[in-house]
Amino acid sequence: VQLVESGGGLVQSGGSLRLTCTASGGNFSFSTMVWHRQAPGKERELVAFITGEGIANYTDSVAVRFTVSRDNTKNTMYLQMNSLKPEDTAVYYCHVIYRGSHFGQGTKVTVSS
Repeated sequence: VQLVESGGGLVQSGGSLRLTCTASGGNFSFSTMVWHRQAPGKERELVAFITGEGIANYTDSVAVRFTVSRDNTKNTMYLQMNSLKPEDTAVYYCHVIYRGSHFGQGTKVTVSS
């Protein structure tokens, strides 16, 4: 299983980014896929997840600003991030449990004030 994140970068406060996680090495249609993030000096936290059926859930701090979605035909999950804040600065990781627990290498998001 391999997970590859992309779409991170530097953006000004209030801006938007769309992260992509592409999975390979299996059929993930029935697996819940998760976005985590880890800010400098902090522990990794769960940001959002989406089930195979498309049910999504979010941590409170991003619930009205971020949208998680997936395309099962492409084994891909997305995270649309709007109204970004400096406190959203972190490395964002994709995670899936499929014959084990798998994380991607992460994509860095930096939000300048």
